[in-house]
Amino acid sequence: MAIRLDYTNMLGDVVEGGVPVADWESARRDFASVRAKVGALRAKGVLGFLDLPDDRKLAGSVTTFAKAAAGKFDDVVILGIGGSALGPIAIRTALLAPNWNALSTSERGGQPRLHVLDNVDPRTIDALLNRLDLSRSLFVVTSKSGGTAETMAQYLVVRGRLDAKLGGRATEHIVFITDPKSGALRPLSIAERIPALDIPPMVGGRYSVLTPVGTLPAALVGVDVGAMLEGAGDMAKRCESESLERNPAAIFATLQHAADVKRGRHIHVLMPYSDPLRDMADWFVQLWAESLGKHRKDGDAGFGPTPLAALGATDQHSQVQLFMEGPPDKTITFLTVANRKADVQIPSLHHDVKELAYLGNHRLGELLDIEHRATAGALARRGRPNMTLQLDAADAWHLGALFMFLECATIHAAMLYDVDPLNQPGVELGKQFTYAILGRPGSDEARREWDALPKPNPERIV
Repeated sequence: MAIRLDYTNMLGDVVEGGVPVADWESARRDFASVRAKVGALRAKGVLGFLDLPDDRKLAGSVTTFAKAAAGKFDDVVILGIGGSALGPIAIRTALLAPNWNALSTSERGGQPRLHVLDNVDPRTIDALLNRLDLSRSLFVVTSKSGGTAETMAQYLVVRGRLDAKLGGRATEHIVFITDPKSGALRPLSIAERIPALDIPPMVGGRYSVLTPVGTLPAALVGVDVGAMLEGAGDMAKRCESESLERNPAAIFATLQHAADVKRGRHIHVLMPYSDPLRDMADWFVQLWAESLGKHRKDGDAGFGPTPLAALGATDQHSQVQLFMEGPPDKTITFLTVANRKADVQIPSLHHDVKELAYLGNHRLGELLDIEHRATAGALARRGRPNMTLQLDAADAWHLGALFMFLECATIHAAMLYDVDPLNQPGVELGKQFTYAILGRPGSDEARREWDALPKPNPERIV
């Protein structure tokens, strides 16, 4: 079991537009200072995600709840947004059978369906709730603060329907995932005896996938959560190395940062060549964007790269044209799997048709691997830097390791960009305006600021 990072095509001695070797050597010499900054953050206790693989009490709360819920529910519904939803979606796609929710109970091995409501579009929510048997459904309400407007609106809609359908038994169909002590959901949990699992205080939302935010949904549908945490722990140890050449997350971060600030590669693409890993790209986009896109001081223009999700081989027929011949402002990281759970032989037919005959007796997995190698080589040939992150398998162990790899890489990158990877001040103003417009108490100042904004000009509306 392993994850390997091949960064050959990121360096300037191989790819014309790659990171200059002199800059790479300089980064190696300066790595001790980067590790010191990471160590200082960890000493403050704010990198709580690094401790999750060894938190047996937290993991035990998940397995205990999942065992008690086994057989009681046909559908599990996650209510959340951002990090509360993207992690469970990535886990579902990677570790459950394709089209899981469309499979029969026997095909799912008796496990429930898993739905994630990650927005507040009424059409989506109403359609799902109308077709669920609420008496056989469990709703997982995920909000650390209990103040996320979207998630709380979802909860109120669901709670209203549960109360109407089940009366006093409604709370048997709800579980909260929230802060251990603070926030709106914790006292509600106590008052109404609704089960609640913890998000540790020092674990932020986009770093929370290995807390019950991700592990409870996984356990409820039969995923080996212990293997996920074991893989994450193994990767965490690898990413503690004080040698840059032995620290895979630091290599990834260092090369992405150097490509950005030294070579103008401001867009960082994550491109899985694996359908099970396709939603890892969206999870990475939030992690990279919200952690690294920051003002370092008042009045500056802002710093940080722009992450972009792609999918191989699908996007060879859309985005790769831009990657190859568009502005030289991108790096591409391919995400591949060495050993697939299944493969399909391509029949040898139509021998007289050259466009078909050469495909015979190959396999679909082989074709996908070759397409990845061909695309990586073509990009390198055109001076477009790229690297490949390969998992031995798309299983629980490797997925946990991948989550930890990207989280550690984000922290290392933040030290290089000199930004705080744990806050998201750019999100707050929009939240405050939302609260003000909806009339949330304590939003008077935001309301005044909102009212002072320019109004739509009828002459500029067509």
